[in-house]
Amino acid sequence: MKGVVVRRALWESRRFRGRGYSGACAADDVNELPKMPPFDYTPPPYSGPTAAQILAKRKEFLSPSIFHFYGKPVNIVHGKMQYLFDEKGRRYLDGFGGIATVCCGHCHPDVVKAIVNQTNNLQHSTILYLNHAITDFAEALASKIPGDLKVVFFTNSGTEANELAIMMARLYTANHDIVSLRNAYHGNAAGTMGATAQSNWKFNVVQTGMHHALNPDPYRGVFGSDGLKYARDVEDLIKFGTSGHVAGFMSEAIQGVGGIVELAPNYLPSVYESIRKAGGLCIADEVQSGFARTGTHFWGFETQGVVPDIVTMAKGIGNGIPLGAVVTTPKVAEVLTRRSYFNTFGGNPVCTAAGLAVLKVIERENLQENARVVGSYLKDRFNALKDKHEIIGDVRGRGLMLGIELVTDRTLKTPAKNEIARVMELMKDMGVLVGKGGFYGNVFRVTPPLCFNKEDADFMVDAMDYAMSKI
Repeated sequence: MKGVVVRRALWESRRFRGRGYSGACAADDVNELPKMPPFDYTPPPYSGPTAAQILAKRKEFLSPSIFHFYGKPVNIVHGKMQYLFDEKGRRYLDGFGGIATVCCGHCHPDVVKAIVNQTNNLQHSTILYLNHAITDFAEALASKIPGDLKVVFFTNSGTEANELAIMMARLYTANHDIVSLRNAYHGNAAGTMGATAQSNWKFNVVQTGMHHALNPDPYRGVFGSDGLKYARDVEDLIKFGTSGHVAGFMSEAIQGVGGIVELAPNYLPSVYESIRKAGGLCIADEVQSGFARTGTHFWGFETQGVVPDIVTMAKGIGNGIPLGAVVTTPKVAEVLTRRSYFNTFGGNPVCTAAGLAVLKVIERENLQENARVVGSYLKDRFNALKDKHEIIGDVRGRGLMLGIELVTDRTLKTPAKNEIARVMELMKDMGVLVGKGGFYGNVFRVTPPLCFNKEDADFMVDAMDYAMSKI
């Protein structure tokens, strides 16, 4: 701990000048610490409340359920592309992307311009009137999804999108039971909390008609990487846990909150077949894995060669703007005409203008290919780090959606919960922000903006390497 205190004092004594740090420091530390890549940008001066003042107000006025990372929370006041800046102007490499939300980069000028222009013209009306922003984006979004998935319902979040998808599946099939996966996270409202299968995120409230199949987790699952064996569990669940008829199956292709768990190969094709035989619809939760983040594909479900009946999305859809969507076929969409379905803010012109700008930036700047190339490079570097540090039990994911699971014993796979907190603190002190997740809270979630480059990847891995060498 003494070394940590010394380093913190050293870093806090430095003054950030846009490209890096200036000022005298110990020669050994200068040579040993990883160097942050240069970035030709200086944030505007900040004159707002301090971190301590904000934290005091949070404790007094915000929900006590709200938590924060780090023993000494970071007061983020500005962002630019893959970097964030604190109240003192210090730069941080953002390896979390606002929980896989910032895809184009913080304050991308094209997205900002679209938001400002639309705000200047019309901030809000209602979908009861015509406005081209919502239809332009819906058309562009539908063009990115395979099959007959082309009818779009806009929402305000991923939870809301998943709630709507569950209701539509139940209405369309006239069945009630929903199958999801253990370790899944789909939201925190009534239906989505039922579909979520981690006790950490579930309150003791009524959650009916939800069944959780074995998680096809190649690292911790009982069948390893054998996707077909896991798929047979879904067949058994339908036979023995339901009436034999289900409303649907909901899953992420890569579990985000669950610790970046990529489903075992060949799993979804077999499960989709079983679900459809039981009369159900297949729902792909693309809230975190969508919008080019996997690199190899635009949507996570495409990595398993399936086409769902309903796709839900949020987060990366708006680069940080509150926006979500449900996309389905015209036939399934008809169920909502049986009554009046309305959403005051779903399809807000400012949000949909931002969404369209995001799609254009992803295509024009070839961010999907960048996610593939840089993500592959980053994963290789993490695997090399695994060979060096026994504490790394598993490296997984694809593109710029990667997980690094820390364990104190590789054979027993004992979660390294305390150790990951220490590594995170040290990385933060070096200027690298990453997320964590998994049921045990021992998995690094690496989901940076898709403009992340190889120099950023090197700095992140070097910082993690240095931190792990100090615990």
